[in-house]
Amino acid sequence: MEDILVKTSTHDYPIFIGSAIRFQLNRLIEKDYTSILIVSDEKVADLYLTDIAQNFPEKKVYQSIIPAGEQSKSIDFYYQLHTDAITFGLDRASLIIALGGGVVGDLAGFAAATYMRGIDYIQLPTTILAHDSSVGGKVAINHRLGKNLIGSFYPPAAVIYDTQTLKTLNAEEIRSGYAELVKEALIADESFFKKLLKTDLTNLSNDQLTEHLTNGIKIKASIVEMDEKEAGLRKNLNLGHTLGHALEAEKGYGEITHGEAVAIGLLFALHVSETLSSRQLPYQPYIHWLKDNKYPLNIGELDEESLISRMKTDKKALNDMIQMVLLKETGDAYVQELSDQNIRMYLQSFRKRLVGE
Repeated sequence: MEDILVKTSTHDYPIFIGSAIRFQLNRLIEKDYTSILIVSDEKVADLYLTDIAQNFPEKKVYQSIIPAGEQSKSIDFYYQLHTDAITFGLDRASLIIALGGGVVGDLAGFAAATYMRGIDYIQLPTTILAHDSSVGGKVAINHRLGKNLIGSFYPPAAVIYDTQTLKTLNAEEIRSGYAELVKEALIADESFFKKLLKTDLTNLSNDQLTEHLTNGIKIKASIVEMDEKEAGLRKNLNLGHTLGHALEAEKGYGEITHGEAVAIGLLFALHVSETLSSRQLPYQPYIHWLKDNKYPLNIGELDEESLISRMKTDKKALNDMIQMVLLKETGDAYVQELSDQNIRMYLQSFRKRLVGE
């Protein structure tokens, strides 16, 4: 079992990575809680909720089940979690366990951050994508005008990553998760990026997956430790997300997975980076890998002005200007302020380039 420690301004927390460790929660969770609320979605609860609850035979254990999908990361379900917590009698010494993917983690984490001004929560991610969202303490819900606009920085008490739960993921969820791994490699580790581009997502071994997840989590953890509240370096983790979040919102949450939208956003970031720097970046090998692994790449029907408007409501925008993370080279990211006119021009040339591939 891998054990990584993340240091934050409020407290340090461990990340445990291993197979079948969901059955070892009594050993991994050291604090004695008065009661536990397990938050999960309908799909994950059917698979793993009983496993988690059985770790605490002598505790008061409750459950809140939300519908699966991005649509649940809303003010309505956030309010429902608070209602459930009050109804079940959770107090300030209670624990919330977020069992699921990024939606469950963000929603349950934000509920924990604001219930009675903050109680402990633990992330039990069950998707590859959630390796990114479960680390770093960002918790949030969506607004209909933009993704993650309502939220906070609130680190978990622990992240417990049972790789055995990833065996039930479908191809779409695997693609989604690997887009965030590619992002981390692009901003921090060229050799890791090259290794990922040799990976066939339809034929992943457990050793490969564990190695890739551990590398990605270590990159994310090291950046979070240096810049917990996203004042500088942590902004680089938004590579691919400027267009990615806009695509999610414009298509409608749930119509495209977060990671598949980010995969297109990464390609766009490479295109803009190449255009601005007149240097060759790994656009071509990356798009070939995306196609080999069946990522959806069609954005032709989406309106440019709507996408630009979505980008400008992104929480990273400043003074009505779009802030976009770009690359000087693999492993060297920076933030560039771009006008509407710039973005419009880059979107147009990006569409043409995609069609020409």
